[in-house]
Amino acid sequence: MAEGLARLWPLSALLSWALAWSAWQAFGPDWPGGLALLAVSLACALLHRRPWRRLWVALGLPLGLLLSQAALPAGFWLVLAVALLALYPRRLWGDAPLFLTPRGALTDLGTHLQLPGAPRVLDAGCGSGAGLRALRAALPAAQLAGTEASWPLALWARWRCPWARVRRGDMWADSWRELDLLYLFQRPETMTRVLAKARTELPPGAWLLSLDFELPGIRPHAQWPSIGRHQLFLYRAEDLN
Repeated sequence: MAEGLARLWPLSALLSWALAWSAWQAFGPDWPGGLALLAVSLACALLHRRPWRRLWVALGLPLGLLLSQAALPAGFWLVLAVALLALYPRRLWGDAPLFLTPRGALTDLGTHLQLPGAPRVLDAGCGSGAGLRALRAALPAAQLAGTEASWPLALWARWRCPWARVRRGDMWADSWRELDLLYLFQRPETMTRVLAKARTELPPGAWLLSLDFELPGIRPHAQWPSIGRHQLFLYRAEDLN
């Protein structure tokens, strides 16, 4: 069931909230309805695999109802919806949400990978620039670039990482043919697509580094623990086919 919900995201969140709303309406607006709403929200949240999705499903509707009772301007919800769509456009719903690379997550990269000269490195889906900053700390001589589809996040990344070339656009439209290292912090559902593109475009001698998520069916060249419960998976382009 968790895999099916993953494919439905974010529709699965909307369905969960609709079910919780129905329970609230069925039991009335007082405390029985509130308990029913919380119970259904928590039950639906536990059906999701990723922790951030569980939190989103569990708290989304209750917090929304609390805010609806506050004395907010009439256009508050419209402004909030526009802001969320700008930050996380509809076309990104099938890719990863805003996953931030922890500071220091790539500290040990030099132990496993030595790239001579000024290697060309791309953070595909760079978000607010956290991954670019971690890459710079690990590879100070690298030519760093990032691609981010959300224009607010792309602007933020440019401001935080003036030494990197950040492009606003579709990471899947990028060419990976001239890279020395590709870095990703995606989600499990997109790694099959990553593998297909990497097989076609990564040149011999290039490397792919993924935080937390493995390429399906491919044994990594190296794997090591990072900050907290994070894991890093390093692949050679030659080993992908």
